[in-house]
Amino acid sequence: MTNSETPLLQATLDLDAAADRAARAIPPVWPLASSVAVNPFLGQTHESLASVAARLGRVAGLSVTLPRDWYQERIASGAITDGDLTDALSSTQEATRPASLAALKSAAAASRPTVYALPTIADLAADVSGIDWPALIAERFGAWAAGYFDEGQALWAAPRGRGAYAAWRAVATHDLTPEIVGLAGFATHVSQAPETASGAIAGVAQQIAVPSEALETYFHQMLMTLGGWAQFARYRLWQAELAGTTDSTLTDFLAIRLIWEAALLERYEAKIADRWKAVVASHVDPIMPTHDQVVDAILQDAAERAAQRILAETLAAPGSDAPEKRPVVQAAFCIDVRSEVFRRALESVNPEIQTLGFAGFFGLTASHRRFASDVQELRLPVLLNPGVTTCSGGPADAEADQSARFKARAKRAWGRFKLAAVSSFAFVEATGPVYASKLVSDALGLHGRPAPNEPAPRLDPALDLTTRTKAAETVLRAMSLTTNFARLVLLAGHGANVVNNPHASGLHCGACGGYSGEVNARLLAALLNDSEVRAGLVPQGIDIPADTLFLAALHDTTTDAVTLYADDQASLSHQSDIRQVQLWLEAAGVISRGERALRLPRAAGEGSLERRSRDWAEVRPEWALAGCKAFIAAPRRRTAGKTLAGRAFLHDYDWKIDKDFGVLELILTAPVVVASWISLQYYGSTVAPAVFGGGNKLLHNVTGGVGVVEGNGGVMRAGLPWQSVHDGERYVHEPLRLSVCIEAPREAMSEILNRHEGVRALFENRWLHLFALDEAGRMAWRYAGDLKWTAMDVAADPDGALKIAI
Repeated sequence: MTNSETPLLQATLDLDAAADRAARAIPPVWPLASSVAVNPFLGQTHESLASVAARLGRVAGLSVTLPRDWYQERIASGAITDGDLTDALSSTQEATRPASLAALKSAAAASRPTVYALPTIADLAADVSGIDWPALIAERFGAWAAGYFDEGQALWAAPRGRGAYAAWRAVATHDLTPEIVGLAGFATHVSQAPETASGAIAGVAQQIAVPSEALETYFHQMLMTLGGWAQFARYRLWQAELAGTTDSTLTDFLAIRLIWEAALLERYEAKIADRWKAVVASHVDPIMPTHDQVVDAILQDAAERAAQRILAETLAAPGSDAPEKRPVVQAAFCIDVRSEVFRRALESVNPEIQTLGFAGFFGLTASHRRFASDVQELRLPVLLNPGVTTCSGGPADAEADQSARFKARAKRAWGRFKLAAVSSFAFVEATGPVYASKLVSDALGLHGRPAPNEPAPRLDPALDLTTRTKAAETVLRAMSLTTNFARLVLLAGHGANVVNNPHASGLHCGACGGYSGEVNARLLAALLNDSEVRAGLVPQGIDIPADTLFLAALHDTTTDAVTLYADDQASLSHQSDIRQVQLWLEAAGVISRGERALRLPRAAGEGSLERRSRDWAEVRPEWALAGCKAFIAAPRRRTAGKTLAGRAFLHDYDWKIDKDFGVLELILTAPVVVASWISLQYYGSTVAPAVFGGGNKLLHNVTGGVGVVEGNGGVMRAGLPWQSVHDGERYVHEPLRLSVCIEAPREAMSEILNRHEGVRALFENRWLHLFALDEAGRMAWRYAGDLKWTAMDVAADPDGALKIAI
């Protein structure tokens, strides 16, 4: 290699590395059909909240905490104490932190300066021309991307079989809109761009004079301007890498966005050149949080410490003793916070009922094909690959399945005809009178709910006995359910049943990939009822009584109705048990609905929740996981009888029967990570709704079948709609980073964190808080970072009240 080639090679490597880092700074978003919660700060978890505020402030004009008055109200009311503020201040390592508690409180009382992103070339061009170039780019890019990503909504889909960059160039060279608006020669500019995305990125970086030190945040900013489209491209990269391949869509998007920048600089260079040089210089500057950003991070930490005090008091208070004799029923629910309300209600109906918490996919990573469907649904956490393939119905159902699939294809085609731009108005004109009665019944919430008639799922192909037995053992040990089985053990997945809601899948089970959880529950019930599997478990120390029946169920979180799949496992000897548990479940549903109705706006008692689920105009059928603030992995006796108000993920775990802490490692690296994604999606959608929120439901239109836009186009909106975190008057979700409480030896947790750098970073940088519970279930130690722990003061006042210092 010659000396002249070395700088060129290094420049190429710098460009590739910067583009890759920028791509990984973008969070993925799953399509509407299987949407799951995603941590919008996924690419920044190696940094502190204050540093991320500086980074996202530069590239997107974001503040990553709520306005100061939110904290000030809590300080004034005493909810955030001086002790909380002092502890948060003392634990901050930032150089620009306030010098004292008084200085911190003074800063908290002051208004926070408005944060502005560094301007792009499009922003500068808009300033001097009066033409809103950023909006035009968003509109033209969104119109193209909706067709490129279309999954059956468009009547005329974009051509497939080529990369995004090539597909966009084929369209952009014939799109005269930019030239009509004022960017003469844009189509020619695109046609003369390099044939490859990497070549275009290199050419533009040289043309607009961005040095290597400025590339990462500038490229990051370019992708952020594309909103949810960039996030959907990141999803494609995520899926590809999970399958062991790669995807270049996000790099293609970067090239497309840069071509716009180059064309605008060429058009307005005489007027914006000096300002652009100043912007580039700012991109070169290191990411350093300002004093105000540090203050905001401290206030956020103090708010979380205040919530942790309340949680610690709840956990330290006396609870209900778990029944030592055989439970009358055991019911395993998803760890989802909505299950906490129902579990508590069910236990109150009969104290001899034992409930358990476990991830809603029940340890089965199924790629499932429903009856009458051609789609393989990944009913598993998005962190994992499918381990088994399943389908609904047996060989006897094959003919009916094929016939139903044909009808389903016809229905999909009819649906595309109704939604397509060319035919939708004709559809309304022609069939409006026919649909009049349906529209009236939908508007009044009168239409019925179809009965569950999906045939039982089965493994396809079947697994051998050794594999089935090992799977059963793994799941039971992960559930800490290896002894004292009840006669009837419910395995309750969960889902929601709402209408006219593009985000409906987001109300289903995140552990099941945004689908409802009954398939996994039914598969596990069949596995654990298998006599051969049970016999194989005995040598492993798990002896399931012959009279124990595992029965799958589905908990509808919108209505708190529970469906039992009793026909899957016909058992004449358990009919009275099943009838009794149905009565208990109905009673628990009444209690649970009554509690949840108190939080929902316009909910006139528990009976209104069923109507809300059927009301096509209802923007808040349920609150989903709003309010989540804690994850607790411990035996149920630590939380039984204690009201956690539907704000805690509850995972049953007994470390004393966890050989080599394999289950503990699984909990920290899977359910805790998934819960952090949920918590931080709610956090981001609350503190930064303009970028990380889904916008206003009232303005939503589905685009491409994959996401929503507000109005008739532009950037795709990712994250939670505003109505999911706000009731119109106040926040219903307090943006608090999750407090993870685990009853296990601290040394074991430290060893696991030391082996898993990504998980450790979540705790080191306080995207999660970690606490170790003592033998009484109290929050006794706080993880302080660097694999060290700090003891917490848990004592009793003379009057017997608990005094807990967080």
